[in-house]
Amino acid sequence: MRGQPAWLLLGILGLSLAAHATEAPVSDVLQRPALAVTAPTQAVLIDIAQAGNRLVAVGEQGLILLSDDSGQHWRQAPVPISASLTSVSFATASQGWAVGHAGVVLHTTDGGESWRLQLDGQAAAQRVLDAVLATPDASARQLKVAQGFVTDGADKPWLAVQFSNEHEGTVIGAFGLILHTEDGGASWQSWVDRLDNPAGNHLYAIATQGPRIYLAGEQGTLWTSADGGAHFSRLPSPYDGSFFALNLAPDGSVWVAGLRGNVWRSTDQGQHWQALNNPFNSSVVAARSAAAGVMFADQSGHLLLGAGGEVLREQALPAAGAVASLSQAADGQWVVAGARGIKRLEQVNGQ
Repeated sequence: MRGQPAWLLLGILGLSLAAHATEAPVSDVLQRPALAVTAPTQAVLIDIAQAGNRLVAVGEQGLILLSDDSGQHWRQAPVPISASLTSVSFATASQGWAVGHAGVVLHTTDGGESWRLQLDGQAAAQRVLDAVLATPDASARQLKVAQGFVTDGADKPWLAVQFSNEHEGTVIGAFGLILHTEDGGASWQSWVDRLDNPAGNHLYAIATQGPRIYLAGEQGTLWTSADGGAHFSRLPSPYDGSFFALNLAPDGSVWVAGLRGNVWRSTDQGQHWQALNNPFNSSVVAARSAAAGVMFADQSGHLLLGAGGEVLREQALPAAGAVASLSQAADGQWVVAGARGIKRLEQVNGQ
């Protein structure tokens, strides 16, 4: 999966490629607001998150949807850019961030009603170069890679964002890009040099629990930090295919999932892994904690519940189509987003 154009990364998650292949030039999507969509719930949506009792979904061409009735009805929020958005995270009911193509980082202070551009790919690339130039023992390769990011411009997508509170957050993406903020996104620091990632593998998923951080990415790469990101170490990987989903369960167990239906669980902070038997071989792209365990979604629309042990249990539900993300609504029902839009699933087990 090396050397792919940035928009093709979304194809890994089973989404529509044609829309992203024809996305406008970077300069345009950063200056042009998202267009109003006549049928927004049927558009390509890539991630969904809770903002208090509200649900917020993000997707292609800057689309952001809000629901205040547990996913039964949706409305579109105005967005100042039209780059496709890949991930959304809320630290509180009002403070949230959305990221995506062209290196965009958007911030809201009113639960998603309005959004402001905090960062784009050109500024992000400059942060990486500044960090390398400020490192006395930086290698020639590190300098070349950082300079390449700046030369390429704002063309690298973020693939995940995670904010643990209103101040501390991390964005990760293609070719090993990772930035961190401690002031709510007013400024960003590069963490690229903190990862043992010489191949520049794409970073797909991040999960945090207190000072503990986990990262998962391409070719089975896994990292962890026990000190809030000051230092990262590579974890032994149980699989050499890409991981797209990470979850830290309330009991402290770590779950990773990815290509060909692979799902693994660790009870010792990633030092050893146990495979869970999955009845399907479709790539698992999302994971969320539930009362009964961890709920997973795959590209084919299956929902699977992991509750320890060795077997994933399929949850009976209406056909959901290609799923990219899922979230539990305030009333306990699950809502899924993907290439066919967004859908509320009634009476799914494992709540």
